Amino acid sequence: MRKTVLLIVPTLLLGACTWGINPTPASQNVRTAWNGDVSGCHDLGKITVSVMDHVGPVDRNDIKVRDELQVMARNEAATMHADTIKPLADPSDGSQPWGAYQCGTRVPQPGAAPGQSQPPANGGAQTFPVKGN
Repeated sequence: MRKTVLLIVPTLLLGACTWGINPTPASQNVRTAWNGDVSGCHDLGKITVSVMDHVGPVDRNDIKVRDELQVMARNEAATMHADTIKPLADPSDGSQPWGAYQCGTRVPQPGAAPGQSQPPANGGAQTFPVKGN
């Protein structure tokens, strides 16, 4: 019985570590530029987020930690009216810096709530360069 309790309690404690880190509705519009290409984007600043990367002597799953860091960065970027984030470095000790950028064709209206923006001036049309012409 004692061995069973010693195995169940740590499992329950580790499973509870991810509770409470959820994406906000506004962060659904924030993309992650994993390739690092933010050319043509307006730099809005730097975000540094952190989560617990270990519980006592036990290290947490690296993928779970990275996922939580991304969710927190997207949540914070949405409050800055950013539509794109880019990792500036790898996570270290549960902390990671991110860049926040405005890359889309939509520009937030002054005083608008996060996630609300005005339509593009060109009617929503996008143009793409054609090579060789």
